Amino acid sequence: MNGRRMVSVLGSTGSIGISTLDVIERHPDRFGVYALAANSSVELMYAQCEAWQPRFAVMAEAAAAEQLHARLGAGSPTEVLQGEAGLARVVTAPEVDAVMAAIVGAAGLPSTLAAARAGKTVLLANKESLVMGGQLLMAAVRDAGAQLLPIDSEHNAIFQCLPVSDTARPSLAGVSKVLLTASGGPFRQWTQAQMEAATPDQACAHPNWSMGRKISVDSASLMNKGLELIEACWLFDLPQEAIEVVVHPQSIIHSMVQYLDGSVLAQMGNPDMRTPIAYGLGWPQRLQAGVAPLDLIATARLDFEPPDEGRFPCLRLAREAVAAGGTAMAVCNAANEVAVAAFLEGRIAFTGIPRVIEFTLERVPVLEPCALSVVESADTQARQVAAQCIATLATKDRKTGLA
Repeated sequence: MNGRRMVSVLGSTGSIGISTLDVIERHPDRFGVYALAANSSVELMYAQCEAWQPRFAVMAEAAAAEQLHARLGAGSPTEVLQGEAGLARVVTAPEVDAVMAAIVGAAGLPSTLAAARAGKTVLLANKESLVMGGQLLMAAVRDAGAQLLPIDSEHNAIFQCLPVSDTARPSLAGVSKVLLTASGGPFRQWTQAQMEAATPDQACAHPNWSMGRKISVDSASLMNKGLELIEACWLFDLPQEAIEVVVHPQSIIHSMVQYLDGSVLAQMGNPDMRTPIAYGLGWPQRLQAGVAPLDLIATARLDFEPPDEGRFPCLRLAREAVAAGGTAMAVCNAANEVAVAAFLEGRIAFTGIPRVIEFTLERVPVLEPCALSVVESADTQARQVAAQCIATLATKDRKTGLA
């Protein structure tokens, strides 16, 4: 294929997927698109197939796959696949060099794990894969000799600030602490009472980043930072005590690494996901990403403050899940996904999200995640318990006006 690196883009119709295709388009001599995958956005996937002519397109939903197949027609060079089997096929194919793992939520774990077990370069934008199955995923990366390159802006920043070997294995030589930055989200300065009445649109109005609704709500609750803390523990083999969360409203410094000699290395840049995507695609070389260079004079100031875990208890709950170990992190993630969906649907208040998570963590037993089936079972049980809690909160809401 002319020496180009072939990429399967999972979650191609989401913000990360679209940005990935934008970077690939800037380097047609270096990259090609082997496969695209999405959940149910048929029209956007059709447009992407027409533009990129991938070998395969995968839709999670059977009805969406049928619609896409009909839209593409018999003469299309793109074969339409469906579900987990389709995803597994396009991440393990011998023609594939790299997989952009950007499927949102727990649904991204099986395909990410399959890519790692196939020894691929995995560009990890699905933090839930590590949150749920970190032990399994890191073992697969090690055993298969895969490369795992973080795409989340914060973990990509840490990766850039750590000493790294030519096999993409980060070193902790001389490191005393990692500083994980958080924007603070749209509710950084809101009172508890204001957050009780927050609407989904307000929660999704991130001041710096353009993201999907689920991750935007996670940012507003600081659960996104809690999930990233868990992810950092696995990615960099760090105890949570070595990771400090720092609120940095400008989102210019994406994270920092503090060394034993007092040095602090920071990765800075405009808040644009094409920067970490280009870094992952081109590693160890740097690529043009289409991102404007940082104007330090215009930036003018950089502010920092500690997170308020009283108003934002999701961060505390994530730390407790790490301390509990085992499947507790998968339970935390599942409860959060269910709670965020309920909030976006107007069934619970924004402040009900951490209540659902805490309720679920207290009731689902912690197991050793020795197999994917164990993790998936914990995820299923957590969703059931979270749903029960939401039903209770919704009943209280109808009676009292509070969730």
